[in-house]
Amino acid sequence: MNEQEKSLQDLSAIRSMMERSSRFISLSGLSGICAGVCALIGSIVAYPYVYGARDHIIDYDLFLRQLDKPNLSIFLNSYLFWIALATFIAAFISAFLFTWLKSKRQQIPLWGNAAKRVMINVMIPVLVGGIFLYRMLYFGTFGLVAPVCLIFYGLGLINASKYTLSEIRYLGYAQLVLGVINLGFIGMGLFFWAAGFGLMHIIYGAYMWWKYDRNLQTEEA
Repeated sequence: MNEQEKSLQDLSAIRSMMERSSRFISLSGLSGICAGVCALIGSIVAYPYVYGARDHIIDYDLFLRQLDKPNLSIFLNSYLFWIALATFIAAFISAFLFTWLKSKRQQIPLWGNAAKRVMINVMIPVLVGGIFLYRMLYFGTFGLVAPVCLIFYGLGLINASKYTLSEIRYLGYAQLVLGVINLGFIGMGLFFWAAGFGLMHIIYGAYMWWKYDRNLQTEEA
């Protein structure tokens, strides 16, 4: 190995160290795929409650008594709320598991400074969107649930993209575009929700796995 090759290797090692310290690079493609699959399953389960004959209210007598004084318990009395909660929990657990496994293989702390910056920058728009969504539901504007979720989630991804892999920004753009288009097709919110949180995550996850995780597994083998 000549001096030039050694210098290039040293520069590559320094660049890798700087990247690991400034950006969270342990996002797993499999976590995106699993999150997308969970979203699609949740959409399939929710479909008959949204467009079919099934009533989404769990206790209808309680619902009628609460109409005069709407509160949070009305949302807790809906099958759709519990389907959405179960979908989120399943997606979060699967995403956490595969990200943890990748960070372990890379020997990078899962909860380092870069991961904290990513989480904070994602959660700020998402939490604001959650508050906005709650007030919107309080006044019965159910048709905007899907586009609001997509738009604020997309803003969160774009906001956090500077602290992680740049591909996350394009996933955020896709969510924004779908959310804005959905504003013109209010009655089709579940389909847009499935496309954004389901299909887009699967496409993103497959691309990330092919670009990053596949090479990592090959190196380990």
